[in-house]
Amino acid sequence: MCGHHPSHGSGGPTVAGAAAATGASAGETLALTHATLIAAPGSRPPEHDRTVLVRGGRILAVGRTADTAVPDGARTVDLTGKYVIPGLIDAHTHSLGVTAFASPLYPLTGVTTVREMWGTPAIRAWRDRTERGELLGPRWVIGSTLVDGTPSLWTSDLSPAPVLEVGTEAEAREAVRRIAADGSGGGSAGGSAGGSAGRSGDFIKVYSRLTRPAYLALAGEARRQGIPYAGHVPDAVPVTEASTAGQRTIEHLHPLALSASGREEELRQALSAVRVDPDEPSSARRFRNWQQEIHRLESAAVRSYDPDRARRAFDVLARNGTYVTPTLGMHHALERTDALPDREEEWRYLPAWLTSGWRQQLTDITGTRTPQQTARAHELDDHRPRLVDALRRSGVPLLAGTDSGAPYLVPGFALHAELRRLVAAGLTPAHALRAATVEAAAALGQGSVLGAIAPGRAADLVVLNADPLTDIGNTRRVEAVVTRGRLIDKEERERLLEALAKAAAAA
Repeated sequence: MCGHHPSHGSGGPTVAGAAAATGASAGETLALTHATLIAAPGSRPPEHDRTVLVRGGRILAVGRTADTAVPDGARTVDLTGKYVIPGLIDAHTHSLGVTAFASPLYPLTGVTTVREMWGTPAIRAWRDRTERGELLGPRWVIGSTLVDGTPSLWTSDLSPAPVLEVGTEAEAREAVRRIAADGSGGGSAGGSAGGSAGRSGDFIKVYSRLTRPAYLALAGEARRQGIPYAGHVPDAVPVTEASTAGQRTIEHLHPLALSASGREEELRQALSAVRVDPDEPSSARRFRNWQQEIHRLESAAVRSYDPDRARRAFDVLARNGTYVTPTLGMHHALERTDALPDREEEWRYLPAWLTSGWRQQLTDITGTRTPQQTARAHELDDHRPRLVDALRRSGVPLLAGTDSGAPYLVPGFALHAELRRLVAAGLTPAHALRAATVEAAAALGQGSVLGAIAPGRAADLVVLNADPLTDIGNTRRVEAVVTRGRLIDKEERERLLEALAKAAAAA
């Protein structure tokens, strides 16, 4: 669903700016004592009665509380009975349009890094201000503007930035060179943890309607330029070919269904006949018409699911180290439109003009479904956890990403819901946490800086009131957050969330 953005303004940086202004001195030492650390989820067991020393945005030391000296003058916080995990990473977000609300919501819910999947000058400017300490927000890894085929699924009515439409191999290579010349982040998908990478984009965002020749030309040029690329697998490209070509991450599950079907060749031939009307001015109608065809073919793939073909395809992804971001919550919203809530508690942190329009937004891009189409959509939603489990069993590295910014996906809160969906799909709580920490950091090119708790790493931490390894739902029980070395304790967190709710109500 990538790319569907609200058209209203963001409401200004009032809350995020006020929150940032209360930050502690960068020279202050913070000592978190007597904590149970889940320092590298999925890699080693919890470590009890540990102390973490933090200063200047970095972790100074980690050790047994009895053996770790706390410097004079340090701010000491006793975390007896608490659990500390690395700051969570949402690997798939769209924050434009509600940035002033999304930006503080991310760290206040424990999401200290996000990967923004459609880069714009506005989002990059917000990242710059966040990095200067002017605004409360996560670390931002930001993609380029969307690179799609011609005609694209997105026109100027909804696009947050101009789409780079490429129809030929030469145009695809030129698009890569243009992104590189504008200052892409190069071989790391996020630059240094304390500073910003390139201003145009930290990676190239590829999309669904690229032709196979254009996509392969883009892949080759990206390798030459040393720029990672990620996003949708184009309709014309099998996931195994995209993986072998070097795509860093595959977003969403719809391209995977065909590769797991006993009728793959037949369905791919039908997929090649799907067209986008270049004279259609509405992005919503373009997306709706395309998606209805994709769902029809996906349904046929689900009914012809072949576990052996799935294993062979997913083994390729595993060998190549290709990451997959399932975005189960986004798929659920699109496919269970008849069972979505009218209200949730976390909606209070977003303006009513946004949340009240979500149902119509979904109708605009899915259409009014017949009973047969509704049954088909439910079938798809039921099948997606099966694909995730097959990916897990093949050893494909998975990322926790939400597509927040899309209807019914509240920034920050959506990641906790995604973790629950991943566990329901067969991941252990430790594996799900790994998808939002260790694996996500590696996918972003930040595996030595983010995603784990160790000396020298960025001081992004979440303090929980209960053990997430026994119940992944405990990630929502946030006591405090450390973001860029700054502690937001329970009282301040509650105050900031209440201020955000009031700002949303007044927006």
